[in-house]
Amino acid sequence: METYKTRAQHVADDLRRRILGGEFKGGTQLRQDALAKDYSVSRIPVREALFTLESEGLVEFHAHRGAFATELSVDKIRELFDLRVLLETYILRASIPNLTDQDITNAENILSEYDSALDSGHHIDNWSEYNFAFHKALYAPAGFPETLSLITQINTKSDRYIRMQLLYTQEIEKAEKEHHELLELARTSQVDSACALLERHILGACEGIVAVLEERSQSIKTP
Repeated sequence: METYKTRAQHVADDLRRRILGGEFKGGTQLRQDALAKDYSVSRIPVREALFTLESEGLVEFHAHRGAFATELSVDKIRELFDLRVLLETYILRASIPNLTDQDITNAENILSEYDSALDSGHHIDNWSEYNFAFHKALYAPAGFPETLSLITQINTKSDRYIRMQLLYTQEIEKAEKEHHELLELARTSQVDSACALLERHILGACEGIVAVLEERSQSIKTP
């Protein structure tokens, strides 16, 4: 079993490099039999590698169709994160005056679990879920279900980028610090400051992942 893990890690590392470098464009099907032949391994480590990359947001599985490289479009990333700024600052501004002690406690509990997952390096595939659960806990008291539904849809589309930002930008401590600052500003009803921080937080995540993609792409092009 250890041999499979070692082979799976080798395949995952190389596939990650090829996807981030643009060799496998977004939407490219990653056929397990072809990859197994390419890497001279069986399909088992290939499948394990694909599951690893799915947890990182680089691979998507489609029912009855298999695995595909994720679309890594800088323009799409910026559009999604700009939309997040518009909707999430809007709903946070409406939510903060409605926050109860229980709402704050719920957000604190989620943040504590999120911090533990980040600090331990475990449950990588849940990191973005914790991230959205924390934000959602601060937004729900606004009582804007349609806005929250739109935010949920956009976060689902942004999920793979958020995973990549947490994994590759090495700014986990910064993200954790900003979450705690955001919670404290919400707790003390500092609406303008909370919204300004939220905007910086979202746009900072966006620019972090854009920088990673551009750096990886450039490194592939450089002889």
